[in-house]
Amino acid sequence: MGYNDSSESGLGGEELCWPSLLTILFIIPTIGGNILVILAISLERKLQNATNYFLRSLAVADLLVGLLVMPIALIDMLYNYIWPLPTLLCPIWIFLDVLFSTASIMHMCAISLDRYTAIKRPIQHSQYKSRSRVMLKIAIVWLISGSISIYIPIDGLTNTNTTLSSNCTCELTKGDFIRYGSLVAFFIPLIIMMVTYVLTIRVLQKKVYLLRFTATQNFRRCSSPTVLQKGPATGFSADRVTMFEGPTSPVANKEMHFRRMSIRGWKCMLNLSNEQRASKVLGIVFLLFVVMWCPFFITNVISADVKEKLTTKLLRIFVWVGYVSSGINPLVYTLFNKTFRMAFSRYMTCDYSRMTTSVNNVRNGTGLVVLQGSLRLRRPTMQSSTTHLLDQSEVPQ
Repeated sequence: MGYNDSSESGLGGEELCWPSLLTILFIIPTIGGNILVILAISLERKLQNATNYFLRSLAVADLLVGLLVMPIALIDMLYNYIWPLPTLLCPIWIFLDVLFSTASIMHMCAISLDRYTAIKRPIQHSQYKSRSRVMLKIAIVWLISGSISIYIPIDGLTNTNTTLSSNCTCELTKGDFIRYGSLVAFFIPLIIMMVTYVLTIRVLQKKVYLLRFTATQNFRRCSSPTVLQKGPATGFSADRVTMFEGPTSPVANKEMHFRRMSIRGWKCMLNLSNEQRASKVLGIVFLLFVVMWCPFFITNVISADVKEKLTTKLLRIFVWVGYVSSGINPLVYTLFNKTFRMAFSRYMTCDYSRMTTSVNNVRNGTGLVVLQGSLRLRRPTMQSSTTHLLDQSEVPQ
């Protein structure tokens, strides 16, 4: 961002950079959007699952970026990066900046690992799926993020040269911390996240192939000419399997078995379809985060060894690109998730009541959740699935 030569003078005679006030257009949506995400996951039961609990904690980190980091960055930019605030606030501000950005990538890394284990080993993962265990994982993510960034205030408060350069610019000055910190806080989690995401997609593709192959084999084995009818909007429902009383013929038993297997296979296919759609949405979130933060961290590592005006200017631009990523996620959820979209619209009109879906609407295919009501009424032991992105079954309390 350029400087305004005709601007007024600041507190110490510095020229103020008034165009920097335009960054308010990024700060306000970041705060508002992440508040909506936190409210939606906290109030809507259909959004209360393991992945979304991680996303809520991620929204908290992004919200704190909008509240505590971006406004001070705006003030710093307004005064042309000549630190105008008390000296002690400089290491605290950098600490918060590093903490929340590290927490963001750690959350995404944790989401990738959690979803991979859930899809690769669903039985083992379901044994550790309680809400308390999810919260413990989130606490560990924050603990790791804090342990990486805690060096900044410890050293910065005792040695001002760590965070305040000779020209009174608030920035990290120790090259070793910049290099190793960037490696641990960004590049290693990035590699883990990318590898686990690719493995997750491969596992899902393999399961879809096996399910289709099994369904084809079962269909070929069935010699009955009976055609299984499909429901109007939601597909098959459990009450479409006719329960016969008394002795039945082998043909009838075979037909009933085929119908039950078809319903079970259809439900498995629906679950896998939901997982694939959710993975695509998370993939978009991951991709946007990487694209918007990679330029900063690459330039940051280079700047540890090369102190040039060009790298300094690039860092100041790229860090704001990274800040903007904190406000992107609510937009992604709104575009790809109907539940989030409807919840956001209600919250913006100060309506904080929970959404309800009638069983009749579910049966007719007009409700928010396909088969959730009907299958639970008839088959209590069957865990229902939804058609929403990121709306998997609820975490046990």
